[in-house]
Amino acid sequence: MQVIGGGFLAGHLRGHFGDRHPGVTAIAAGVSSTIVDAAAEFDREAELVYRVALDCRNRGRLAVFFSTASPALYGERSAGTEGGPVFPASVYGRHKLALEAVLAASGAGWLTLRLSNLVGRGQREHQLLPTLVSQVRSGSVLVRRGVTRDLVDVRHVLAALDGLLRAGVRDTVVNVASGVPVPVERIIDGIERRLGTTANRQVVHRPASTAAVSLDRLRRLLPEVDGYGFGPGYLSTVLDRYVPVPQVNGLSGRR
Repeated sequence: MQVIGGGFLAGHLRGHFGDRHPGVTAIAAGVSSTIVDAAAEFDREAELVYRVALDCRNRGRLAVFFSTASPALYGERSAGTEGGPVFPASVYGRHKLALEAVLAASGAGWLTLRLSNLVGRGQREHQLLPTLVSQVRSGSVLVRRGVTRDLVDVRHVLAALDGLLRAGVRDTVVNVASGVPVPVERIIDGIERRLGTTANRQVVHRPASTAAVSLDRLRRLLPEVDGYGFGPGYLSTVLDRYVPVPQVNGLSGRR
């Protein structure tokens, strides 16, 4: 697999796939934060997607694009399904939807994965879970009340992409998420329990931003996804794996 990008997801793609799927180009670069609204950053990503789409069309390669399954795309008026109407709630969501459309119309083979909030080893400090862990450790955490997030382990994103490619899935959009959005307060509760501390919460009220993400298409295309553990207990599994446990006398408190 050819991987374009140098960030968190790109590193995991290279480590997982190596030389497998040699006819695939994965675009793991571009705008990854829903709060970005800088035209220059959107322009850079758009130009990259255009170049990759043309290259894949000319060379007969499959382009994989990573879009978003966040409320920025699905908003409150969308059903969270890949085939239904979508009403993006932000500039970021509208940008990602436009790039999906460009790739689909480019003449190249393509596969778009709409991802929720990725979690995994080696994440950057500005990403959701590292940010919340750092804030809890500092003793003060910002709580955006009314906001939910759907966390998904990057290992399951890689497994889903691998399965879809092996099955020959192409020219379609697929949600890859846990399907269970949880309030940010619950994520903070779980971090505090694992760190054995309680942080002062600075509450900021936000308009509700809960977007349901349907996994019906993913499950239909890839039945083995039912073994990933998605469901009400998935948050605990993810936090158990990725929230660093305090060291006691040089030993980890988790076994």
